[in-house]
Amino acid sequence: MTDRVLMKGNEALAEAAIRAGCRHFFGYPITPQTEVSAYMAKRMPKIGGTYLQAESEIAAINMVLGAASAGVRAMTSSSSPGISLKSEGISYIAGSDLPCLIINVMRGGPGLGGIQPSQADYWQATRASGHGDFQNIVFAPSTVQEMVDLTFRAFDLADKYRMPAMMLADGMLGQMMEPVSFPEDYTPIKADKSWATNGHQNKRPHNIVNSLYLQADELEQLVVDRFARYEQVKQNEVLVECENTEDADYIVVAYGATARIAKAAVKAAREKGLKIGCIRPITVWPFPTEEIAAAAEGCKGFLCVEMSMGQMVDDVRLAVNGRAPVSFFGRTGGVIPTPAEVLGEIEKLAGGDR
Repeated sequence: MTDRVLMKGNEALAEAAIRAGCRHFFGYPITPQTEVSAYMAKRMPKIGGTYLQAESEIAAINMVLGAASAGVRAMTSSSSPGISLKSEGISYIAGSDLPCLIINVMRGGPGLGGIQPSQADYWQATRASGHGDFQNIVFAPSTVQEMVDLTFRAFDLADKYRMPAMMLADGMLGQMMEPVSFPEDYTPIKADKSWATNGHQNKRPHNIVNSLYLQADELEQLVVDRFARYEQVKQNEVLVECENTEDADYIVVAYGATARIAKAAVKAAREKGLKIGCIRPITVWPFPTEEIAAAAEGCKGFLCVEMSMGQMVDDVRLAVNGRAPVSFFGRTGGVIPTPAEVLGEIEKLAGGDR
């Protein structure tokens, strides 16, 4: 690893993408992710890459579609309303079996909402980032260092499984500054890209990248095959952090920046003698269903904490499957929950045991 440097989250993520081999960035400014675009605008021309501010988010995602079709590592970034505009293109990319990286530095909504941190795009990222039957690999970092580390992993897994990857960050992570290190010996995975439309030089048949299939049985088979790949992702690529769950009476589940707050509350609860654990999904798709189900066998209940009105809590309840009660605490609209508030919710849960 390189020496540690102090960097803002958005800029660290952009630098990680460059070091991961991304040389083609297409974006459009929107707070609180604009630093990603600004950083790329400075760096890409110096390294022989392509930076292009498109005329809209719609244009940007379709430029990613074109670049990814040529087999290169391409990326776009935006924030909540901008991701909504990209949804058609994301579906086209998934339907064309193309790898790319999409960054969402979430802000409050719905509509234009506000520019403060939020986690209210969870459903969009994991359920409905576009029309049709498809999924993205969705990473949810909780530190600036993790934004860096997961960027390398996201590009690799996108290439490995020929599917889009998404980084689900938020305004808090994007704007905060923390010390980070970058790997010195990173080598991209060797993915078969014989499908790429990068010039045949009369040495192979033409490659065609397409998401339109008018024969129903042909399209069905393509979707079925795609979902077989998704099952491999579920089996092999789940990332989750479990802390103090072995003896926990109650377990707090949180992801992203909110997990930092939840951990502080769990630590305070432990200091008060309460047996509280914490589970942090690092991939929110695929979701750590098995890990949460296993934890549910030995605890009395769960508390899901989010910066939303409650979205990931649905996945927690599905994973728990009635084995234990699941409670929810959230703040929304850009309001960030405090450790004291989360501790208060923990004490309410544990209060019945005293």
